[in-house]
Amino acid sequence: MRFFALNSSRSLGTTLAEAGGFSLDPLEERDFGGGQHKSRPLVDVQGHDVFVLAGSHAEAGLSANDRLIRLMFFLATCRDHGAARVTAIVPSLPYARKDRRTQPHDPLGTRYVAQAIEAMGTDAIVTIEAHNRQAFENAFRIPALHLDARAEMVAAIAALHSKRGGIAPVIVSPDTGGIKRAQLLREALDAAGIDAGLAFHEKRRVGDVVSGALFAGDVDGSECWILDDMIVSGETMLRAASACRARGASAVHLIATHALMDSAALDRLATAELAGLHVTDASGLPKGASESLGPKLNILPMAPLLAQTILALRGNLECAEP
Repeated sequence: MRFFALNSSRSLGTTLAEAGGFSLDPLEERDFGGGQHKSRPLVDVQGHDVFVLAGSHAEAGLSANDRLIRLMFFLATCRDHGAARVTAIVPSLPYARKDRRTQPHDPLGTRYVAQAIEAMGTDAIVTIEAHNRQAFENAFRIPALHLDARAEMVAAIAALHSKRGGIAPVIVSPDTGGIKRAQLLREALDAAGIDAGLAFHEKRRVGDVVSGALFAGDVDGSECWILDDMIVSGETMLRAASACRARGASAVHLIATHALMDSAALDRLATAELAGLHVTDASGLPKGASESLGPKLNILPMAPLLAQTILALRGNLECAEP
């Protein structure tokens, strides 16, 4: 096999390779004038089972579009040079939030990204906590494997649960669209022997105006864990955090898979009244996150899960849960 990590995920790729006991193969990413670039493997890929890890988040002057096309070109290059199979590992799939039409003539971003990746000759794709799992799986015609960080989240909640004298945790969805995600985490906690509650906060968006006051669930005296697939601006989760505190929550944590915050979001989160911010390293960490958030920040490592997935898929033609 060959395993490559584009620059957008080099840190995670190094840790992942160590966890899996395989090599991180060398590649070249080179920028040219006018905003163009090229990337190429620096080892032979002919006849190999190739895995390519790439982040798609905006960072260091590169947009999500830039990240996506760099990944696509590298996948196509590996296919052109005779790779037996090419698997894309994209922890945070771009445009996944646009998975259905909510306005006349709306695009379907998830499907268009799927078509573009498939057009590069990609044989399979792996992602972590897609915004809508069903939309992700239905968009692709190649094997599409969806992973989640539920086990890592259960471990983080369980560790604090025991330290805090067994205060009842409540899993809170900051909008109605995330209720299923919250239910699954609650069920995983129940299976681990932790009796957790469930709540959700209403959120309606019209243009740039967010509203909704309905709150369902009892959080009085409880430790709230507000769960989402990603944190970008932080406003949705902080809005739910305020609602929990207003209803008597003893402590409020934010927990999410993808940390996609910009500097303004980091400032917002750093000054918020939070017991903790728990995120995975699947999409890397924003610059300055550790300094801004200090002891609030808890990183949930994804390298072991991804390494296990690669080893499970190696040489197999079908994607299966690791």
